Amino acid sequence: MSDFAKQALAGLRVLLLLTVVTGVLYPAAVWSVSRLPGLHANAEAVDTTLVGVDRDGDRWFHTRPSAATLPASGGSNKGERDPGHDAVVAERRTAVARREGVPEDRVPEDAVTASASGLDPHVSPAYADLQVPRVARATGLGEDRVRQLVADSSAGRAAGFLGEPTVNVTVLNRLLDAER
Repeated sequence: MSDFAKQALAGLRVLLLLTVVTGVLYPAAVWSVSRLPGLHANAEAVDTTLVGVDRDGDRWFHTRPSAATLPASGGSNKGERDPGHDAVVAERRTAVARREGVPEDRVPEDAVTASASGLDPHVSPAYADLQVPRVARATGLGEDRVRQLVADSSAGRAAGFLGEPTVNVTVLNRLLDAER
């Protein structure tokens, strides 16, 4: 057998082995682990605060909009110059203003623009503050108590100067669950 044939055969073996490992065994292992009991509850990831799950109803804080349908992840390919983008943002602004009972000009940008992954659990303090009266009414908790829960779910700038302050809605809604 020539050297070329030996190398081609060796390359083919490696190709087949890697195809089986990365195309069959690894995906099967990941799928199996995802099916273990206790990892998900009510379609919400358990023991993580890195995934935002938007809950329906007035008693919950809402995350940023998503272009994806959960449990999938994905953004939209519409940019600021896409005419469809402006229509979607305007529609979301109207819906949020109605839900929160405020004029449209009080709705923060992160309430109407989707995050890149569609799974971001963080909102701005302004968006969380806008939602406090509605959540307080729906839960029967006082606004002061709800504001304290918002503060408990907040994080400042990383290293004191990087990024913007945020409120983790996943943490916040779990704190609301504990208040029942």
